[in-house]
Amino acid sequence: MIRKIFVVITLFVLTFSFAQEGTTSPYSYYGMGDLKFKGTIENQAMGGLSVYSDSIHLNLRNPSSLADLKLTTFTAGISHHSIEYHNATDNKTKNHVSFDYLAVGFPLSNKMGLSFGIMPYTAVGYDLTAEGDLDGQQQIKEFTGEGGLNKVFLSLGYKITHNLSLGITGNYDFGKLDNTNSVLTEDVIYGTREVNASELSGIDFNIGANYQGKILGDLIVRTSASFTPEAKISSLNTRTVSTFLAGSTSSIETEEVDLEAMGLRDTDLILPSNFTLGVGLGKQYKWFVGSEVQSIRSSEFSNPLLNIQNVEYKNGYTFSVGGFYIPNYSSLTSYWSKVVYRAGFRFEETGLMVNNQEINNFGISFGVGLPVGGFSNLNLNFEYGNRGTINAGLIEEDYFNVKLSLSLNERWFVKRKYD
Repeated sequence: MIRKIFVVITLFVLTFSFAQEGTTSPYSYYGMGDLKFKGTIENQAMGGLSVYSDSIHLNLRNPSSLADLKLTTFTAGISHHSIEYHNATDNKTKNHVSFDYLAVGFPLSNKMGLSFGIMPYTAVGYDLTAEGDLDGQQQIKEFTGEGGLNKVFLSLGYKITHNLSLGITGNYDFGKLDNTNSVLTEDVIYGTREVNASELSGIDFNIGANYQGKILGDLIVRTSASFTPEAKISSLNTRTVSTFLAGSTSSIETEEVDLEAMGLRDTDLILPSNFTLGVGLGKQYKWFVGSEVQSIRSSEFSNPLLNIQNVEYKNGYTFSVGGFYIPNYSSLTSYWSKVVYRAGFRFEETGLMVNNQEINNFGISFGVGLPVGGFSNLNLNFEYGNRGTINAGLIEEDYFNVKLSLSLNERWFVKRKYD
């Protein structure tokens, strides 16, 4: 029954995701777009913590957690984003829905687990307008973009000892970026449009470790670490330049630019390395609190095709604190006593600098895990946050996200004793 329900949900999510916008942020103009992946909805409800893992949920950020998996687990997540954009003079609110991830995991033995799935990793979705003056004539520039980078992944976790687990994830990266720049000048009936398109592909991997042990009786301490080495993403690029009539979207004359002669036909984009270290303390099936630091070496990123002048990249980091509480997981009389209550916050220095301004991100979250039969659950998360600044003519974002995931569990590969 669970598998039938999951198939229906999966088809719905995949069908819906083809028409979705991954982001509407103007900051997705830079790099390869907004970084979308911050773990499962359960992780995000605890500020993004990946230090905690158990036997019935997938932890997509640290593959060593798969060694603890005891049941076949299906999980999928979607989010609704409401974002207010404002600068020194104007406010605007936009809403969009995004598909977050789809994954399946199952135990291979008492010491080993495997998972695979797909997730959006970055998203591009901006629509910007700038007005200026050129030789006494008003000029309007429009910038639009869409696309992003996706990952198909395969992960394996193995328990080295009773307390220590190791894991590895291999990712196939693919996607497309489309960036369009249009210019209209006052009293000129024709405008110019430049379209840059990039087909992306590459491979990267992640390794992780997880340790847990008892202290002071029934308290459990957990530590985790994960490392993703720097990886190159191949970008196959095209550029077209066209003219169009003011007030019309149709091109009159289009010419493809010879990027081969400019050394820009085939370029490499860098997925920067990152390292995550976490520690936490809790009581089995009752509560947990932890903290985590992630560093990302984004200073070496560049995109020679676009060559944006007002941006630079430095190394970034994210600091997270969060946890959960379960009143009584084995209660037979109170449904709400079995609910998992999660909360957390995070602060992120993204590493992106625009007009010499650091683009930072702060978010707080609260979520619940609602039992839906057996070990399966419906997870709901509410997140409020702020990103960016109105200084130097930039845009500040106040966002409110509602996130939903399903974690469905059942036992596979059980030998029948009776026919």
